[in-house]
Amino acid sequence: MSEDWADRTYVLEAVKQRGNALEYVDESFKKDREFILEAVKHNGWELLYVDSSLKKDREIVLEAVKHNGSALEYADSSLKKDREIVLEAVKQNGSALKYADSLFKRDREIVLEFVKHNGSALKYVDSSLKKDREIVLEAVKQCGHAVQYADLFIEKR
Repeated sequence: MSEDWADRTYVLEAVKQRGNALEYVDESFKKDREFILEAVKHNGWELLYVDSSLKKDREIVLEAVKHNGSALEYADSSLKKDREIVLEAVKQNGSALKYADSLFKRDREIVLEFVKHNGSALKYVDSSLKKDREIVLEAVKQCGHAVQYADLFIEKR
Protein backbone atom coordinates (compact mmCIF):
# COMPACT_ATOMS: atom_id res chain seq x y z
CA MET A 1 0.00 0.00 0.00
CA SER A 2 1.32 3.43 -0.86
CA GLU A 3 2.36 5.68 2.00
CA ASP A 4 -0.20 8.30 0.89
CA TRP A 5 -3.09 5.95 1.69
CA ALA A 6 -1.86 5.80 5.27
CA ASP A 7 -1.99 9.59 5.69
CA ARG A 8 -5.26 10.53 7.40
CA THR A 9 -5.58 13.99 5.82
CA TYR A 10 -4.97 12.65 2.33
CA VAL A 11 -7.48 9.84 2.74
CA LEU A 12 -10.16 12.13 4.13
CA GLU A 13 -9.72 14.49 1.20
CA ALA A 14 -10.04 11.53 -1.18
CA VAL A 15 -13.27 10.48 0.57
CA LYS A 16 -14.68 13.98 0.16
CA GLN A 17 -13.94 13.89 -3.57
CA ARG A 18 -14.77 10.33 -4.52
CA GLY A 19 -17.63 8.09 -3.48
CA ASN A 20 -15.76 4.86 -3.02
CA ALA A 21 -12.36 5.99 -1.73
CA LEU A 22 -12.65 3.91 1.44
CA GLU A 23 -12.73 0.80 -0.69
CA TYR A 24 -9.03 1.29 -1.39
CA VAL A 25 -7.63 2.45 1.94
CA ASP A 26 -5.89 0.62 4.73
CA GLU A 27 -8.24 -1.44 6.94
CA SER A 28 -7.25 0.64 9.97
CA PHE A 29 -9.21 3.60 8.54
CA LYS A 30 -12.32 1.45 8.15
CA LYS A 31 -12.27 0.75 11.90
CA ASP A 32 -11.41 4.28 13.06
CA ARG A 33 -14.67 5.69 14.47
CA GLU A 34 -13.70 9.37 14.40
CA PHE A 35 -12.38 9.10 10.88
CA ILE A 36 -15.46 7.22 9.63
CA LEU A 37 -17.82 9.70 11.27
CA GLU A 38 -16.11 12.52 9.40
CA ALA A 39 -16.07 10.51 6.16
CA VAL A 40 -19.80 9.72 6.15
CA LYS A 41 -20.63 13.37 6.86
CA HIS A 42 -19.13 14.09 3.45
CA ASN A 43 -20.25 10.97 1.68
CA GLY A 44 -22.86 8.68 3.22
CA TRP A 45 -22.25 6.05 0.57
CA GLU A 46 -18.92 5.26 2.24
CA LEU A 47 -20.87 3.25 4.83
CA LEU A 48 -20.61 0.41 2.36
CA TYR A 49 -16.87 0.10 3.04
CA VAL A 50 -16.63 0.59 6.81
CA ASP A 51 -15.93 -2.15 9.30
CA SER A 52 -19.07 -4.07 10.27
CA SER A 53 -18.69 -3.00 13.90
CA LEU A 54 -19.23 0.61 12.85
CA LYS A 55 -22.30 -0.24 10.78
CA LYS A 56 -23.95 -0.80 14.19
CA ASP A 57 -22.94 2.66 15.42
CA ARG A 58 -26.12 4.76 15.52
CA GLU A 59 -24.36 8.12 15.18
CA ILE A 60 -22.36 6.99 12.16
CA VAL A 61 -25.37 5.49 10.40
CA LEU A 62 -27.49 8.57 11.14
CA GLU A 63 -24.85 10.84 9.60
CA ALA A 64 -24.52 8.55 6.59
CA VAL A 65 -28.26 8.50 5.82
CA LYS A 66 -28.53 12.26 6.23
CA HIS A 67 -26.07 12.55 3.35
CA ASN A 68 -27.33 9.59 1.35
CA GLY A 69 -30.58 7.86 2.34
CA SER A 70 -29.65 4.76 0.37
CA ALA A 71 -26.76 4.19 2.77
CA LEU A 72 -29.40 2.55 4.97
CA GLU A 73 -28.85 -0.55 2.84
CA TYR A 74 -25.42 -1.02 4.48
CA ALA A 75 -26.45 -0.34 8.08
CA ASP A 76 -26.69 -3.14 10.59
CA SER A 77 -30.17 -4.70 10.58
CA SER A 78 -30.78 -3.47 14.12
CA LEU A 79 -30.57 0.13 12.87
CA LYS A 80 -32.95 -0.56 10.02
CA LYS A 81 -35.55 -0.77 12.79
CA ASP A 82 -34.63 2.63 14.26
CA ARG A 83 -37.46 5.04 13.44
CA GLU A 84 -35.34 8.21 13.49
CA ILE A 85 -32.73 6.71 11.19
CA VAL A 86 -35.34 5.40 8.76
CA LEU A 87 -37.19 8.73 8.72
CA GLU A 88 -33.95 10.63 7.99
CA ALA A 89 -33.06 8.17 5.24
CA VAL A 90 -36.50 8.48 3.62
CA LYS A 91 -36.41 12.28 3.85
CA GLN A 92 -33.10 12.29 2.01
CA ASN A 93 -34.10 9.61 -0.50
CA GLY A 94 -37.61 8.18 -0.61
CA SER A 95 -36.40 4.93 -2.11
CA ALA A 96 -34.51 4.16 1.11
CA LEU A 97 -37.70 2.65 2.54
CA LYS A 98 -36.98 -0.53 0.63
CA TYR A 99 -33.94 -1.07 2.91
CA ALA A 100 -35.85 -0.43 6.15
CA ASP A 101 -37.45 -3.04 8.35
CA SER A 102 -40.84 -4.06 6.94
CA LEU A 103 -42.70 -2.56 9.91
CA PHE A 104 -42.02 0.90 8.43
CA LYS A 105 -43.93 0.05 5.29
CA ARG A 106 -47.02 0.29 7.55
CA ASP A 107 -45.90 3.45 9.37
CA ARG A 108 -48.14 6.22 8.04
CA GLU A 109 -45.78 9.13 8.80
CA ILE A 110 -42.82 7.45 7.15
CA VAL A 111 -44.82 6.26 4.16
CA LEU A 112 -46.24 9.75 3.65
CA GLU A 113 -42.72 11.19 3.60
CA PHE A 114 -41.65 8.35 1.32
CA VAL A 115 -44.26 8.95 -1.39
CA LYS A 116 -43.68 12.72 -1.33
CA HIS A 117 -40.19 12.02 -2.69
CA ASN A 118 -40.92 8.98 -4.80
CA GLY A 119 -44.57 8.59 -5.77
CA SER A 120 -44.13 5.44 -7.83
CA ALA A 121 -42.74 3.74 -4.72
CA LEU A 122 -46.33 3.44 -3.52
CA LYS A 123 -45.98 -0.11 -4.78
CA TYR A 124 -43.60 -0.91 -1.86
CA VAL A 125 -45.89 0.20 0.97
CA ASP A 126 -48.20 -2.01 2.99
CA SER A 127 -51.51 -2.64 1.27
CA SER A 128 -53.40 -1.04 4.17
CA LEU A 129 -51.88 2.33 3.22
CA LYS A 130 -52.52 2.02 -0.49
CA LYS A 131 -56.09 3.11 0.18
CA ASP A 132 -55.20 6.06 2.41
CA ARG A 133 -56.47 9.11 0.52
CA GLU A 134 -53.72 11.50 1.66
CA ILE A 135 -50.93 9.04 0.90
CA VAL A 136 -52.29 8.20 -2.53
CA LEU A 137 -52.80 11.89 -3.35
CA GLU A 138 -49.22 12.76 -2.38
CA ALA A 139 -47.90 9.83 -4.41
CA VAL A 140 -49.90 10.86 -7.47
CA LYS A 141 -48.81 14.51 -7.11
CA GLN A 142 -45.22 13.34 -7.28
CA CYS A 143 -45.77 10.75 -10.00
CA GLY A 144 -49.02 10.35 -11.91
CA HIS A 145 -48.27 6.71 -12.67
CA ALA A 146 -48.46 5.92 -8.94
CA VAL A 147 -52.22 5.62 -9.29
CA GLN A 148 -51.67 2.10 -10.64
CA TYR A 149 -50.49 1.01 -7.17
CA ALA A 150 -53.37 2.55 -5.24
CA ASP A 151 -56.23 0.53 -3.83
CA LEU A 152 -59.31 1.58 -5.81
CA PHE A 153 -61.39 1.77 -2.65
CA ILE A 154 -59.72 4.82 -1.13
CA GLU A 155 -60.64 5.74 2.42
CA LYS A 156 -61.66 9.32 3.03
CA ARG A 157 -60.02 11.13 5.92
